[in-house]
Amino acid sequence: MTTTPDQQPAQVQGQPPTIIINNNNSAAASAAAAVTGGALRRRRQSLWAHFWLLLLTGGIGNIFYAVHVSRWNRDRGL
Repeated sequence: MTTTPDQQPAQVQGQPPTIIINNNNSAAASAAAAVTGGALRRRRQSLWAHFWLLLLTGGIGNIFYAVHVSRWNRDRGL
């Protein structure tokens, strides 16, 4: 039996369809997102913050800013 490209093949009766669920989220992250409404987001390094810190602090501020953002993400498990 052949089908034309605009027709779907007939399904076999009597067997339920195969359902695959890929859940890669941890339970803790899902619970935290449910409680806070998804407010826990990973902080990103800001290009503009690094630019101004480079100009104003000679690069020392960049180190403190990068450590601050990295520690913030690590403490929250993000």
